[in-house]
Amino acid sequence: MLSILFSMFLFSLAGAITPGPVNLVAASVGASAGFTRALPHVSGASLSYAAIVWLMGSGLHRVLLAHPHITHLLPYAGAAYLLYLATRIARAPVETGLSQPPARASGVWQGVLTQSLNPKAWLFAMSGVSLFVADAPDAATLLLVFCGMSGVVCFLSVGTWAVLGQWISQWLASPVRQRRFNRLMALMLALTVVTMLWAA
Repeated sequence: MLSILFSMFLFSLAGAITPGPVNLVAASVGASAGFTRALPHVSGASLSYAAIVWLMGSGLHRVLLAHPHITHLLPYAGAAYLLYLATRIARAPVETGLSQPPARASGVWQGVLTQSLNPKAWLFAMSGVSLFVADAPDAATLLLVFCGMSGVVCFLSVGTWAVLGQWISQWLASPVRQRRFNRLMALMLALTVVTMLWAA
């Protein structure tokens, strides 16, 4: 059992810590609003991912395997939302004082939406369920364990990106640097959309 848990952990970490739209938004919010204000986004994204894993393990992965055209629609829905987020980040007003409340703090629902419309999350969850849960004799128990581990690892990984964003916030005290950072984050988010659609 320990070897399965360790494999689940490594798999979850590989999916959650690598750059992607959820992590880029977390870094952006962490940089502009601080780690505490990024926590709703981190929590929403983590709860959403655990729910995605549960849905896949509850039979949705079989539906998607039987009807692959459904999975081809997800990148386009995700692309539209991510481009909307990229536009908001690029056009966000810069802060001239650290005492002002940041205009771009992200909430729980934005975290949920960003993760729910992230094709990488669905594909990783489908792969993980196929790998660790689908044909196991104790599938129900393994699914609960995998959901819990996925949620915790996602929280820690996305939270790490928010902390990294906060670490560079002092460097972003200059409005010019803030504007450049916002545009860089928006560009990177838009590039994830391009790569996502290229693979679709």
